[in-house]
Amino acid sequence: MCFETLFAFIINSLFPALTPKILQTSPLFSQLPSMSDQIAVDLDYDSAIDIVDLQDGMYIITLDGKRALNPGADTAKRVLDLGTGTGIWALEFAEEHPAAEVIGVDLSPIQPPFVPPNCSFEIDDLEKEWTWSRPFDFIFSRMMTGSFSDPEAIAQKAFNALSPGGWYEIQDIQLPVFCDDGTLDPETSPLMKWQECLIEGSRKLGRPLGESDKYKAIVEEAGFQHVAETIYTWPTNGWPQDPKLKELGKWNLINFESGLEGVSLALFTRVLGWSKDQVLSLCADVRTELRNPKVHGYWKISYVVYGQKPEKEAAW
Repeated sequence: MCFETLFAFIINSLFPALTPKILQTSPLFSQLPSMSDQIAVDLDYDSAIDIVDLQDGMYIITLDGKRALNPGADTAKRVLDLGTGTGIWALEFAEEHPAAEVIGVDLSPIQPPFVPPNCSFEIDDLEKEWTWSRPFDFIFSRMMTGSFSDPEAIAQKAFNALSPGGWYEIQDIQLPVFCDDGTLDPETSPLMKWQECLIEGSRKLGRPLGESDKYKAIVEEAGFQHVAETIYTWPTNGWPQDPKLKELGKWNLINFESGLEGVSLALFTRVLGWSKDQVLSLCADVRTELRNPKVHGYWKISYVVYGQKPEKEAAW
């Protein structure tokens, strides 16, 4: 299992994350950090990793071929990937930046054994004390919503672990699903009901989903400057006319459906107390709605927030 908690798993399951398998990646791997009440996720592990690869490919499409948006990414000499999962982002970034040293960290040892000479992986719990002695120029985090009980503390750790002038970038999703034309009725939509339950369950576990809209303020409060926020969308299916959004929607439907039952059964039965039949019935209704091109839903899937550690410490 990967670094984050069930929620990160849930999110990663719904919104894949990697390149050359769609391109190549998507987030469906589970992330179960150290919790007093660990919850196992019933999901085929190899399939989960494939989905993780799908997500990265979707991000590549979304960001027009870029892996990061902050101005310092391409010149960074020492890079840290938080919650690296399968390691796809770290591997690809290392190959594209051979002069950079790239370290991916996760709770789960699921990264490939053969990596570029400038890339390495470490198994660690990021919610505990960070012990790296040398600072980083760029710290990256993707699809970690719900993974940390205290995202403010993680942002502060990132700030402290960066060299002056270094950059911290977060890429994440925002729940629930959005709809601008009324084709998705919040009162009757199975998808909306499913998401409300998902969010409720994550809150009961103390790691609420759907709070990416707070990242900008969190990064600013940690002391970063030049903080920027960019929001992208992933449609629920191929309903958009725009070719890029249509492609993303088609991949997103595959991505979402691949993890729907596995994620739902784990959270709904073990946290919310649903029966298996109730969960499967709701999932069937959600799947039908997701496939309907007349329903124009979308997720604000790419909340990209980045900020720079000041070159000099503020004088008091």
